[in-house]
Amino acid sequence: MARIGVFVCWCGSNIAKMVDVKKAAEIAGGFPNVVYSADYKYMCSDPGQNIVKDAIREHKLDRVVIGSCSPRLHEPTFQRCIGGADLNPYMVEMANLREHCSWVHDDREKATDKAIDLLRMAVAKVASDEPLYTTKLPLTKRALVIGGGIAGIQAALDIANAGYPVTLVERTPSIGGHMAQYDKTFPTLDCAACILTPKMVDCASNPNIQILSYSEVEDVSGFVGNFEVKIRKRARSVNFEKCTGCGICYSKCPVRKIPNEFDEGIGDRRAIYVPFPQAVPNVPVIDRENCRWFKEEKCRACEKLCPSQAIEYDQEDEILTEKIGAIVVATGFKTWDHSAIGEYGYGKYKDVITSLQFERLTNASGPTEGKVARPSDGKTPETVVFLSCVGSRDENHGYPYCSKVCCMYNAKQALLLKDKVHDANAYVFYMDIRANGKGYEEFVKRTIEDYGATYLRGRVSRIFESDGKLIVRGADTLAGVPVEIQADMVVLATAMEPQTDAKEMARKLGVSTDQHNWFTEAHPKLAPVEALTAGVYFAGACQYPRDIPDTVAQASGAASKVAVLFSKDEITSEPMIAYIQESSCAGCHLCASVCPFTAIDMVEVTDPRTKKPKMVARVNAGICHGCGTCAAACRSQSAKLRGFEDTQILAEIEALAEITSGF
Repeated sequence: MARIGVFVCWCGSNIAKMVDVKKAAEIAGGFPNVVYSADYKYMCSDPGQNIVKDAIREHKLDRVVIGSCSPRLHEPTFQRCIGGADLNPYMVEMANLREHCSWVHDDREKATDKAIDLLRMAVAKVASDEPLYTTKLPLTKRALVIGGGIAGIQAALDIANAGYPVTLVERTPSIGGHMAQYDKTFPTLDCAACILTPKMVDCASNPNIQILSYSEVEDVSGFVGNFEVKIRKRARSVNFEKCTGCGICYSKCPVRKIPNEFDEGIGDRRAIYVPFPQAVPNVPVIDRENCRWFKEEKCRACEKLCPSQAIEYDQEDEILTEKIGAIVVATGFKTWDHSAIGEYGYGKYKDVITSLQFERLTNASGPTEGKVARPSDGKTPETVVFLSCVGSRDENHGYPYCSKVCCMYNAKQALLLKDKVHDANAYVFYMDIRANGKGYEEFVKRTIEDYGATYLRGRVSRIFESDGKLIVRGADTLAGVPVEIQADMVVLATAMEPQTDAKEMARKLGVSTDQHNWFTEAHPKLAPVEALTAGVYFAGACQYPRDIPDTVAQASGAASKVAVLFSKDEITSEPMIAYIQESSCAGCHLCASVCPFTAIDMVEVTDPRTKKPKMVARVNAGICHGCGTCAAACRSQSAKLRGFEDTQILAEIEALAEITSGF
């Protein structure tokens, strides 16, 4: 016969404000099989957990019910607690009296009655619970970092410096990401290349890091500690081992007028190129879509001039298969296509540019070698207007969220304009200024007070061209007057958005995304760098807009999670997962098709009754998350979920039926 203890938490005033906790605990003490009940103000605290442990020992409890907050928050806490008292950790049930009761009701008497009912159901279920046991799984101590921006670089370096091998995959020809495009970084105005390039070089020289640039992840299978990843290493048409990076090939290429993606289309590159001077690896790539040899079978100038004979036109893509233990996703962001706001004239007027394009104009390695010049005629602009929140905080044209960094880089770029063109006029239209980092508010004040940038609170309604000038019409809502400015150039602070293939990447990794396709963390407060899929971690702006300091901090956080995982020799699997009764399985494949984590495989076994082969479903314990989708879908009721067996769920329903039978 079960011996159950019930422990009800006040959670300060979170539960006790709307629930009579003492009454609930007292009544729960009279439930069948309950031999002890108690209440305490903070049951998850050390004194609260000691109350539970002491009661287990003193009253010989073999099952425990905790009436407190969400099990998502504290179920592991109480599992560890009762495990410390030599009770199986899975002999605990939690009645959610906070989110499911106190927080959603305003009638104290009815909320108390509901809390008692929730405790009654939890007691009924825990009486049917059976001990569950973890198992050990092997662990491959190699990490995969997807994305070679500052987030991926920092994560790779931290993991490698902890002593573990890393494969760093970057889809472009060089690591560096968006940070490599920047001129200065706020609020210190450090040269972006000066602080990024050493990290790029450290990555390339670290013996624990394998850089696979110009490569993409094709497929991910397996589970935490035992992933198998297929990586497409795209053909560069240049032999990586032979190339010395001398640059003769791209300096002599006759195809010169290809819009340079790294310069955001305002500069040109050649058909064979490296993205920027500090590229790592410093090995060129042939753009086969524009190369004369691949288009017309003419030229071959780069092959003839290469002193190390590194040009290989017949190179083909390679598919590499890597065994991986943990994955850090650092795929970054892209900027919103603001052509959706037609009234701003992007694409129509050459001098309406994005902030990233302006960044390339101010950068010494950019197309103008750092000179601020109008794209239309190369002249120095006298008046530049910066527009904030283009696509951000805009449900009609863009996204409702704030892109976080725009206020700060608008201030930085207004300051850089005044620094490079002393007599220039800088106008910044803003909704409100969000400068919430260390030194950020002071930086904005410096831009306004010391450099003379003019800030106008309001939105711009229209931009059009007249007599060689861009006419910017808007409003100053503080002064309550319309504003019209004749500008030489307009810079749009466009929203940050997820990469175009973020949803596809999420599918490959078995992780989820939010309504805007940002990757979703396991818990916004307690697991901010972890995915719901074990062994997958997030770093940087793939998860939500972030500035560089936050990105670096999160990358190190993700790396520390990987290091903790790799510090163990084996992985402990979660036992509350699905299993299949193969004797009754019909092999219909429905459970495998609905499983969101692809944790079910179809295997051939011999039917013990007919001695003939048949197909049955089998759960991979390393991948299964215990969501129960398969159990709900299975027509033959062969798919089961440990910890949520039919008898256990029915016990709760029967307890609920007893509660409601009087109505």
